[in-house]
Amino acid sequence: MPFPLQPGSTIGVLGSGQLGRMLAAAAARLGLRTHIYADAPGPAFDIAAETTVGRYDDWAKLTAFAHTVSVITYEFENVADATAQHLAKLLPVRPGPKALTVAQDRLVEKTFLSDLGIAIAPFQPIASAADLAAALPTGPARAILKTRRLGYDGKGQVGIDATTDVAAAMAEIGGAPTVLEQRLVFAREISVLICRAADGQDVVYDIPENTHRDGILRQSVVPAHVPPALTAHAHAIARRIADALDYVGLLAVELFDLGDKFPVTERLIVNEIAPRVHNSGHWTIDACAVSQFENHMRAVAGWPLGDPSRHSDAVMENLIGADALAWPSLAAEPGCCLHLYGKNEARAGRKMGHVTRLRAK
Repeated sequence: MPFPLQPGSTIGVLGSGQLGRMLAAAAARLGLRTHIYADAPGPAFDIAAETTVGRYDDWAKLTAFAHTVSVITYEFENVADATAQHLAKLLPVRPGPKALTVAQDRLVEKTFLSDLGIAIAPFQPIASAADLAAALPTGPARAILKTRRLGYDGKGQVGIDATTDVAAAMAEIGGAPTVLEQRLVFAREISVLICRAADGQDVVYDIPENTHRDGILRQSVVPAHVPPALTAHAHAIARRIADALDYVGLLAVELFDLGDKFPVTERLIVNEIAPRVHNSGHWTIDACAVSQFENHMRAVAGWPLGDPSRHSDAVMENLIGADALAWPSLAAEPGCCLHLYGKNEARAGRKMGHVTRLRAK
């Protein structure tokens, strides 16, 4: 497949959620078309040039989809290995299947990061109630039990301490294979948004400081309150991960900052990676000339990467459930950039949209 893709070319996207919607919008800005493939219609279907509904194991339908596009990317990290490998035999898949294999299994991910010499929270695999009983923390120490696969936005996680009812905890997690991770005390959560091209060149966005509630990202503030030396260290960690994955596209690396009581090189702990555009980068749509979504599509299409510089300070807030019903007042608020995802039902815990409030730097 000749790269860079010419304007008018079509990029295939696996997944029909709001991230796919914003990828399609970014591609359209560049004169590129998108064809969304998903197992059910979603927000991305509203604006994509073409759509296909099909199972992710329908090999004939996936093959037909691949023949309509020039390259394939994805908006979620739980694309099955078999799906990614099937498509990769037909045309480029960016990011590559290796990124999916690593990111969609917490044990594989943590082992991968540890092997790179990157600091992570102490952990151990848990395969049974007996394993968990033997690993319960002592005294006031706390831990968190996480499913190895499919957990997101706080799902598939259970808090653990010395008093935990092991049987109840395993039942709550559904008996799935898990990892037990030490719960850390940290000063703040931050993330690095790095976009890497096929030739290894990359751009990195300013670091947002993130606030979660009930396992869901609520707010990202840019700039984060971190010193330049820590920013450089965080960028170096992200580059090491992206290079090891031979990554193409936008990669998000979520980190815990343990605070200024620690040396710069010991302050950062990687929580997890996301091989896709990321919620903590939504502010880039309004605060940067080239957003994370556009740079991802540029990388996937083999285009030059755009300048990630920020022209404004920004506070991004997710609109969760009924929050989105305040759209009339948000739309009227000066300096407030409103993004609604076209979802019909404002269910509790559901991301319905986001707002970004801009301030002069």
